[in-house]
Amino acid sequence: MVDKAYGIRTDLNMPKAKVKKMAAQNQTYGKAGVQMESQRAVPMGAPPTELQGRKAAPMQALEPLLSPTKRPGEPITSGAPFGPGVGPSAAGIPMFSPQAAAIEEIKMIAQLDANDDLADLASRWMS
Repeated sequence: MVDKAYGIRTDLNMPKAKVKKMAAQNQTYGKAGVQMESQRAVPMGAPPTELQGRKAAPMQALEPLLSPTKRPGEPITSGAPFGPGVGPSAAGIPMFSPQAAAIEEIKMIAQLDANDDLADLASRWMS
């Protein structure tokens, strides 16, 4: 018998690493069955071992605060969303917006929970 391959979930491609199906205790009626069915579709992998954990990158030495600049021709606002110099996207700085993150979270919750009020709130920002 050939096991099903799970793509990037390499922890599930080894049969000995799979964890048996189980459901949380004291749930509302029907939730345990839903959990078991979802684990049948994609089984839980084994918990990570210490060898699988990511190793922290070594810290680079910090420059002294009052040392001379290594970029004398670059404006101090370079990389900022204002002033002279390149903007954040040109500097490769990802922009984080708490409002956009909250909207995305509301959209995901609305897809998972059949709540009319939440769906109405999420539909205001659906694109």
